[in-house]
Formats: sequence, C-alpha cells, structure tokens
Amino acid sequence: MKSINECTLLGNITRDPDLRYTPNGNAVINFSVATNRQWIDKSSGEKKEAVDYHNVVFWGKVAEMIGQFATKGSRILVKGRLQTRSWEKDGVKKYTTEIIGNDFITFDKKAVGTKPSEGKLTTEKTVTANDLSSEQHDIPF
Repeated sequence: MKSINECTLLGNITRDPDLRYTPNGNAVINFSVATNRQWIDKSSGEKKEAVDYHNVVFWGKVAEMIGQFATKGSRILVKGRLQTRSWEKDGVKKYTTEIIGNDFITFDKKAVGTKPSEGKLTTEKTVTANDLSSEQHDIPF
C-alpha cells in the first residue's frame, strides 16, 4: 500500500539561512521556520498563542537560490517531506526531525524578479524545485 510523507509550512525564517557545500560540491542550506497558532482558552476566555519551530533543509540549485535572497524574517512557504535522522553524542543517541524541502515560495518583497500569483497573496519571487534541476542527497553529518 502506498504511503504519503508530505509537509507544507507557511511561516517566517527565524535566522539567516546557512548555505554550505559538501566536499563533492553539492549545495545544502539549513534554516528554521516559525509557525504560530492561536485559540481561545475555553476556561478563561483568553486568547492564547503558541509558536512552533521547524528545521528545514534544501539541496542543490534550490538551496543556492534560497541563499541569494532569503534572510531572517522572510515569509516563506515550504513544501517537502519529513525525515528523522539520528546520531550518537557522548554515548547518547540523539534524534532530529527535519523538513527536506523540494519546493518553496517566498513572500519577501526584496526578492529579485516577479511572477504573478493567483489568490490573495502576492509574491515577488516564486521558485520551485521543478523550475531547477536538483538532486536529493544523504545529509553529510
């Protein structure tokens, strides 16, 4: 039976993206996206808010594209898949879950170029992995 591993986030980048290159020259970029949610507490009637932080990784030409114009605070929509990896540190096994991105749309006005969008949001730059030839690679750490 087929399974689905899809994730879509719309939020803000919490720190400047970290663009690096693997020893064989593949670009990889890491950043965190903050998403928030709001609700009314039933017992107190108070408006509540919580923020979640998500680690995001992109590879290849898409990573380089993000590195050119995305900065801390940029509004971004990320599409990808969830991946959990583990490593050992000081004899303790650690785990992290990341979104391995394959498409993104930025809503940051300082991005270069324009592409019209449909709906209520206007974008200054829309790029997807399908627009660029990129490959997924194992994370090198």
